[in-house]
Amino acid sequence: MIDPAIQQKIDLWLNGPVDEESKRQIQLMPETELIDSFYKDLEFGTGGLRGIMGPGSNRINKYTIGMATQGLANYLLQCFPSEEIKVAIAYDSRNNSKFFAETTAAVFSANGIYVYLFEDLRPTPELSFAIRTLGCKSGVVLTASHNPKEYNGYKAYWDDGGQVIAPHDKNIIKEVQAIDGFSSVKFQKDDSKIEIIGKEVDEQYVKAVLDLTLAEDVIKRQSDLKIVFSPIHGTSITLVPEVLSRKGFNNVTIVEEQATPDGNFPTVVYPNPEEKEAMSMALKKAKAIDADLVMATDPDADRVGIAAKNAQGEFELINGNQAASLLIYYLLVKWQENKKIDGNQMIIKTIVTSDILDSIAADFKVDCPSTLTGFKFIAALIKELEGKKEFIGGGEESYGYMISDFVRDKDAVASCAMLAEMSAWAKDQGLPVFDLLAEIYTKYGFYLETLISMTKKGKDGAEEIQNMMSQFRSNPPQLIAGSKVSRICDYAASTEKNLETGETIAIDLPKSNVLQFFLADGSKISARPSGTEPKIKFYISVNEPLESKEAYDETKASLETKIEAIKSDLQL
Repeated sequence: MIDPAIQQKIDLWLNGPVDEESKRQIQLMPETELIDSFYKDLEFGTGGLRGIMGPGSNRINKYTIGMATQGLANYLLQCFPSEEIKVAIAYDSRNNSKFFAETTAAVFSANGIYVYLFEDLRPTPELSFAIRTLGCKSGVVLTASHNPKEYNGYKAYWDDGGQVIAPHDKNIIKEVQAIDGFSSVKFQKDDSKIEIIGKEVDEQYVKAVLDLTLAEDVIKRQSDLKIVFSPIHGTSITLVPEVLSRKGFNNVTIVEEQATPDGNFPTVVYPNPEEKEAMSMALKKAKAIDADLVMATDPDADRVGIAAKNAQGEFELINGNQAASLLIYYLLVKWQENKKIDGNQMIIKTIVTSDILDSIAADFKVDCPSTLTGFKFIAALIKELEGKKEFIGGGEESYGYMISDFVRDKDAVASCAMLAEMSAWAKDQGLPVFDLLAEIYTKYGFYLETLISMTKKGKDGAEEIQNMMSQFRSNPPQLIAGSKVSRICDYAASTEKNLETGETIAIDLPKSNVLQFFLADGSKISARPSGTEPKIKFYISVNEPLESKEAYDETKASLETKIEAIKSDLQL
């Protein structure tokens, strides 16, 4: 039996101004699917929309995309009442992304807003670049990042090229919630307000990426660096091979089976380069040709996963913290060599990213502030410190990195280019990538991280996650894996408490439901419920000195034992 409130929503769709195909699909749905499609409205969250595609109020479709765009348009018209408002729109390789992008463009144009619409699929970072370059007030990219193929999404950006943050995020949400049905959405597009863009913006963006090059002489000597690259059926095929070629790398092998953009992602379970399974074809190709570096990007080309040969000659995935360490270390070495560091520079990381980046930055006398999780907060801090601090680069543990500030979001295109340059620089000194990583660890300590993600579905699951966080707050652990808890940071309360001195200081970051436990031995445990999924994530970071490269495996084993002890104590 379907709840009357849900049935009322279903009837609104069946009797309202909805296309016949959607009505037909609704009528054919089994009851469980019908309930899931209509039991709530798909929530426009702080980052936009994300959900399963299909008809229904709890699905991504023309109508939910239209309502989101109408809400955003209404807010833009309030914010800039006497200015010409321009927006940019991009989309990825997912099924229906182009249609949803065209729907978004139609609604903006019908509201008198001028639209720059990319002619075809493009990487998300290029959308950020286009907003800044074309003087837009906002922008939208249609993508669900590395979610399964059934999903799509809608990410909203502001005039600095970063994803929307407070107060705009909450204000846009209010406007979207105020839309009282499809009849309030202006779907009738105005062609005079839509301009198709493509190659000219590509060229400006590629040039900006190539201008980041720090070691042209090294690339000339190592132009035959063996690189295997996979776009995993996504947008990066449009730009990464071209960027690598124009940068001077002439020995790039593309994984052909994954080179064609395809929203069904037929060769992988999930198009996520954090997963070994998604990298398996690239790793197989790398083994066959004895590659120096493997790189693969997610569908919208904001994240990149990499691999290289370890000391045993086996290809091993390099996690997000390790790749960030390699990138930042290389950038700072070259900036120092080029006498560009004068105490006015910074790198930025997030609170759950490895603290080795703080140690590297301190060594080069560069600031390293931490933000809440998410690149929108990194972009916001860059904007806040514009003209005061020069941004060199930044990253987060979830495989997203940014070099320079002409883009204000994770950028896998620029990251692929700089990771290739870093690998060439290491090879030029006779160092495989893992040897360079070991060298970094001998200088700054061997940091090892792991992420535990626990899924708790439904209403009961949400309550269980809430209870876990409440328990941690009311009865925090005093000892974890034999090491005393020395500090606790509660980002919801904006407090940092030193358990040794009893002193409490304020945390100057937006409030967020995150807890961090810092141990006397230097370990860090972060607990963070997801804002978009029924999950709670635990980030564990441990470290100890690495006496020599030869002690790498032994030290790694010791750190892995420490992680297991922490997991056991916290019952993870």
